[in-house]
Amino acid sequence: MEHSNVLVTGGAGFIGGHIARRLADDNDVTILDIRPDAPSDAVSLIEGDIRDEATVEAAVAGADVVFHEAAMVSVDESVAKPTESHDVNATGTLNVLEAARTHDARVVLASSAAVYGDPNETPVPETHPLEPTSPYGLDKLVSDHYARLYHDLYGLETAALRYFNVYGPGQTGGDYAGVIEVFLEQARNDDPITVHGDGEQTRDFVHVDDVVQANLLAAETDAVGEAFNVGTGESVTIRRLAELLRDAVDSDSEIVHTDPREGDIQHSCADISNARDELGYEPAFELDEGLRTLIDSI
Repeated sequence: MEHSNVLVTGGAGFIGGHIARRLADDNDVTILDIRPDAPSDAVSLIEGDIRDEATVEAAVAGADVVFHEAAMVSVDESVAKPTESHDVNATGTLNVLEAARTHDARVVLASSAAVYGDPNETPVPETHPLEPTSPYGLDKLVSDHYARLYHDLYGLETAALRYFNVYGPGQTGGDYAGVIEVFLEQARNDDPITVHGDGEQTRDFVHVDDVVQANLLAAETDAVGEAFNVGTGESVTIRRLAELLRDAVDSDSEIVHTDPREGDIQHSCADISNARDELGYEPAFELDEGLRTLIDSI
């Protein structure tokens, strides 16, 4: 992707920052974020909130592609503050889509595996029932539906990317990807590594560079108006994740088990065949290699 005017909402955050930095050399990149922290001197910053229609409209004007990453990302926080979660994640997305419709900009949207709720099969295909179990998941489902509806109703070029558990350098917490950060800190301090429940829960951890790859492919695909899983197609138990991190930093930490997290789903793994076939997406990072990039970055 080259010579485009790009807007990244949430561009001061984890995934948005990686997208902005990747594109900055060959494109004119602007980020819209409530935080005044541009990820690179090569990008322009608009400090503002996606809940403000006028701010969003002005930011989208002139953009060829919008990567919409701004969100309230914590499931627990969405449970505590469902109205705020809806305002940021659902209404904010609608503001982005409406501005994009006005200015004819493609929108690549950060959706989530949370739209599936507690999966009844793994790997989880995009055709799996959509039964979110949190306000966050429901807000992402609304956003996901809106993106596809805007394509069907208005011809807007959209793609919704259903991220599984994203990790990598610059990670700043967040549910089951954030557990990597917690485990790593415990291991480096030789503290007990605390695993919720029996540790047999499985998750599909996808490296942020692979997520960026999926976004760039979605920005140029002809397969618009669709939703795509973004993961690796492989899963690991949380107990095994703790062992990998302990071994990676040569720690003497003991792995201990605590009470299960209330409402925790047992298994999650992405079926990425649709992203492979339609986008040409192919994850490049095995988990152990990806974890090493995170460890080396700290």
